Amino acid sequence: MDQLQKIQSKIYEIRGRKVMLDTDLAELYEVETKNLKRAVRANIERFPDDFMFELTKEEYNSLRCKNFTIKNGRGQHSKYLPFAFTREGIAMLSGLLRSPIAIQANINIMRAFFQMQEALLTVSNTQLQLEQIRTEIQQIKIEMNDTLADQNDINEATRAQLDAISTALSELQSKESHKRERRPIGFIVPDEKKE
Repeated sequence: MDQLQKIQSKIYEIRGRKVMLDTDLAELYEVETKNLKRAVRANIERFPDDFMFELTKEEYNSLRCKNFTIKNGRGQHSKYLPFAFTREGIAMLSGLLRSPIAIQANINIMRAFFQMQEALLTVSNTQLQLEQIRTEIQQIKIEMNDTLADQNDINEATRAQLDAISTALSELQSKESHKRERRPIGFIVPDEKKE
């Protein structure tokens, strides 16, 4: 697993936003989580709710249940609820942590977010194209059904006409068989008795 994939595996969706937790960021920046939180609290005005928020106990427990990568067990997690940082919050965090490791980690995090966004756009475009294809297929189905219904109407009318013609021909044949033989009109037939 390369560095960007490792980072992407630590990006979660909480409250409809893609976020990273303070513990994962501290690990990437190679600082202690408590020091990262201390820096954030000292500069809290830089972190409005759409940049960073504290998870509720329910959100954290739900996240721990869904993602086995979050460490469970005694002593494995903080007694305080974690901070969740959006991409904008992580960018703001980079201004606070200026070590070369933190700068490189931040660059990789931004790349990971960008790759995920590109993948989502590709999926969205594919879904849009599929929806357009579904709509076109549905329209074709409607048109085909209309055409087949029209053909059935024509076939019923044609069938009725053919039945009427067949009946009329049958009646004519039965009347003709009862009549005497007639000479064809317009033909000169040699008189057989003259010979």
